[in-house]
Amino acid sequence: MNKIEKRDMQRISVDILFDIIGGIFIALGAYNFAAAAHFPLVGFTGIALIFNHIFGLPIGAVTIALNIPVAILCYKILGKRYFFNSIKSLIITSVIIDYIAPRFPIYSGDTMLAAICTGVLSGIGYALIYMRNSSTGGADFIILSIKAKKPYMTIGKISFIMDCLIVLLGVAVASRSINGLIYGIIISYIISVVIDKFLFGLTSGKMALIVTDKPSELAEKIDDVIDRGATFLKAKGSYSEEDKSVVMCACGNKQAFQLNEIIRETDPKAFMIIVESHEVFGEGFKVR
Repeated sequence: MNKIEKRDMQRISVDILFDIIGGIFIALGAYNFAAAAHFPLVGFTGIALIFNHIFGLPIGAVTIALNIPVAILCYKILGKRYFFNSIKSLIITSVIIDYIAPRFPIYSGDTMLAAICTGVLSGIGYALIYMRNSSTGGADFIILSIKAKKPYMTIGKISFIMDCLIVLLGVAVASRSINGLIYGIIISYIISVVIDKFLFGLTSGKMALIVTDKPSELAEKIDDVIDRGATFLKAKGSYSEEDKSVVMCACGNKQAFQLNEIIRETDPKAFMIIVESHEVFGEGFKVR
């Protein structure tokens, strides 16, 4: 076995491991919390839950059945590697939902706690699978295909529209109450937040752009107080057309307040912009 084949085998093994762990989290959220509490869920899992409530059909098997026509239609748009990765993740997750999750106890306690657990567990599971350039198919296939055909539409907008339709359908069929709609929205929100935080939150931070007349003094103070480096940028004011110095500094979320205090003490007239940085790589942060 050459090095390329060995590397491919290692990648596939890690992909499967992530699929299994992610599938367990998704299965626990969908079967042991959502199904028992009759929550409407998003995606094809949500549609499969509707069939489970009406006909008692297994959630995993229905999810696979729903994905077959969608997968065939979206194959050319999604690309070979992403398509087969997603099919692998879908099968593993569906098998775990139908055969592993029933072996765990069903939660029958507080409804709000059940909704929170559903969102957190499902969000972690989806994030683990997304980290390996894969998905659980279904709605993801449709969202990416629509995006490819209509690039002016954002993924967030397409996803939100689909999620709303599926949650409303789940409420109409399963729970038939406004409470079900509210819990469905809460779960959808928690899932999206957990996915973002899990994928980007561990390496997220702030980036500050400071227009100042004291760049060297400010950079030295930043290094002394919060132990962060800075970069000098050259700029020109549009109104005065005067040359300006801009200090760019990346810092952690907890250091943003300290940075603000440093600027206030060093140059009260400085103009500062602080923006969210989903990922920060390099010395002092995450190493690639």
